[in-house]
Amino acid sequence: MRDGTALVRRRSRLRQTTNLCYATARISRGPAAPSGRWRRDPSTVASLGDPPLAGALIGDPFPLASETTGNSGLAARYAAALFELAEESHGFDAVADDLRALRAMLAESADLVRLIRSPVLSREEQGKAVAALAERAALSALTRNFLGVVAANRRLFAVPAMIEAYLKQLAERRGEVTAEVTVAHPLGEARQAALTEQLRRIVGARVAVDVRVNPALLGGMIVKVGSRMVDASLSSRLQRLRLAMRGAE
Repeated sequence: MRDGTALVRRRSRLRQTTNLCYATARISRGPAAPSGRWRRDPSTVASLGDPPLAGALIGDPFPLASETTGNSGLAARYAAALFELAEESHGFDAVADDLRALRAMLAESADLVRLIRSPVLSREEQGKAVAALAERAALSALTRNFLGVVAANRRLFAVPAMIEAYLKQLAERRGEVTAEVTVAHPLGEARQAALTEQLRRIVGARVAVDVRVNPALLGGMIVKVGSRMVDASLSSRLQRLRLAMRGAE
């Protein structure tokens, strides 16, 4: 995983681009990108490079995902296909970093959430907006192409679930336990490494630390491993103090 500073820079670029992309999606009326099949083999992945419009709306390589399924099942199928392509191109970590950055932006940007959920915008409009966002955010070619396919198939609404499914599959592949850590401010590389080591000792297994930033916590952190959660955030402590003071009245 890239250090906290790098993720903050990427999220800043994403934030600056979101409004532009949303406006572009609303006014865009250009022609759709060429259609085609995206085959699953290493040579195809290597030759994709930078497609037209940095996320061309190419054909659906995931026929199973086109079936009428629940959101979780659809997301799992798309994530499995992305995982397979990432394995072939040795891009597990690059894609994971892209998806974490995108997830952070979705958590912070109401405009971006509206963009992926909008039933009004056409697939071409959504595709062009997402392509611009991915290019400005310097996402990897594989991730840009994947998002282009998702937009072309009108599946952007399921992107958050796809992100979680991919990261879960990656952790399982590596025999890791995922610890969701929510903090008020981004962690530096040294602090995150120390936290990872502490959690490894507590859990007794390899730990993949999934850091999320929520300024509302004020300070401290919330750690969740499986069904277990420890809330050591400052906001939670203040809330407990308020309740205790009310009880003493």
